[in-house]
Amino acid sequence: MSFITLMQQRYTTKKYNASKKIESEKIKELQQVLQLSPSSINSQPWKFIFVSDADTKQQLSEVSWLNTSKVLESDTVVVFNRINDITLFEKQIEKELPEGAVNYYKEFIKPKPEEEIKAWFDKQVYLALGVFLSACAEMGIDATPMEGIEPENYDKILNNEGYNTLVAVAIGYRDEEDSNQPDRKPKSRLALDKVIETI
Repeated sequence: MSFITLMQQRYTTKKYNASKKIESEKIKELQQVLQLSPSSINSQPWKFIFVSDADTKQQLSEVSWLNTSKVLESDTVVVFNRINDITLFEKQIEKELPEGAVNYYKEFIKPKPEEEIKAWFDKQVYLALGVFLSACAEMGIDATPMEGIEPENYDKILNNEGYNTLVAVAIGYRDEEDSNQPDRKPKSRLALDKVIETI
């Protein structure tokens, strides 16, 4: 199946089949996908937490606003976090990255206010999110990206020291009765000529 067909068929899942589990090999593959995700200067200011424990999912569901059922019914909730400790990040890149990348950070990113540095971290995490959702589509796994959560409470439940939750993704397999499927609720996107410009 072509990638464009996969994009036409993927959708934000609203109802999961709680009894259908994702194979452990696929979970490991998705973990590797995230590890391989791109980021500016290979900065990797992130951590990804895979939550399948029922008790922890129950706690997360209670601080997930309108996403409660997706958290409970999905197989796994993947929590996307960005590093919150700039000093820790700088130690990480000094150890892991080549001198040119570190110098880029020091010259162009480090002089900015803390809020802007963390916003730059956020952008890298969202690059990984896009890769992850595409990988799910390619692997036949349904997904629900969720910003409608309480990040601070996610951090408390997950003992997420040094990092901050940005977004979570419920993954699993759709319930056949899910009314949000593209064959029942066609995708709504802006026309191609409104979002693409060729020069």
